[in-house]
Amino acid sequence: MKTDTVAARGSGAVRRALEAELRAARARGVEQPVVVDVGGGSGGWAVPFASAGCLVTVVEPNPNALATLRRRAEEEGVSGRITVIADDSDALGAHVEAGSADLVLAHGLLEVVDDPRAVLDALAAAVSPGGAVSVLVANRTAAVLHRALAGRISEAQQLMEGPDGIVAGDTVLRRYDSAGLTDSLVAAGLEVTLLQGDRVISDVVPGGVREDELAEFELSASAVPALRDVAGRLHAIARRG
Repeated sequence: MKTDTVAARGSGAVRRALEAELRAARARGVEQPVVVDVGGGSGGWAVPFASAGCLVTVVEPNPNALATLRRRAEEEGVSGRITVIADDSDALGAHVEAGSADLVLAHGLLEVVDDPRAVLDALAAAVSPGGAVSVLVANRTAAVLHRALAGRISEAQQLMEGPDGIVAGDTVLRRYDSAGLTDSLVAAGLEVTLLQGDRVISDVVPGGVREDELAEFELSASAVPALRDVAGRLHAIARRG
C-alpha cells in the first residue's frame, strides 16, 4: 500500500514539505513520482522515498556511500525502485532527462560543489513543470552566532564579513543566508515558494530536553522568519518559473 510518509533524516519541517510535494505529484496523476537525489550519499532520503512508492535516482560519486545505500535498499526491499549513478553532481544533465523529475533533492550539496550555479542550473533543468527542487544548505548566520556565543569572536567576524561565510579549516566551501539562497535559486530560473529553517535550536539546546517537545518546537519555529534565519540549516522549495 502506498504512503506519502517519508521517514528520513532531517527535521519534521523538511519531511512535512517533502511529503506535501509527494502528495501534490500524486494529485497530478503521477502514480510513481520520480525523485532525483543529487549527492544522495548513503540513501538517507532515497530509501524512504522508494519505500513510499517513488522511483528514485541517486547521483553520488562516493563508492562507500553507495555501498551503504545498496545495502539499505536491499534490507528494505526497494532496490528495484532505486537507480544509482556513480558520478559527480555536475554530470546530472548527462544522466537525467530534462523535465523528467517530480522532485529534485540537493541536500548538503551546494556548500561543497565547485560551481554551485552550474549545479543549480542542472537541478532546474531536471525538474518537471509542476515539480519542485528541494535545497538544504548550511546557514551562515547560524555559524556566526554560534561562534560568537562560544567566545570565538574573530572567527565569527570572518564568517560574517567573508564573501563565502567560511573560515580556515572549514569542511565546506561556502554558507548561505536567506537572501543569498533565494537570490541563487532565482538566478537559476527558479521561484522560491517555501523558505524555512531546519535545526533552529537542535544544535545548541542543552541535554535533557524531551525529544517530543523539541520536535514540536522545531516544527513551529521553522516558519518564523526571525528564528528561521538563525537555524543551523535553511531549507527551500523552488519551482521553475
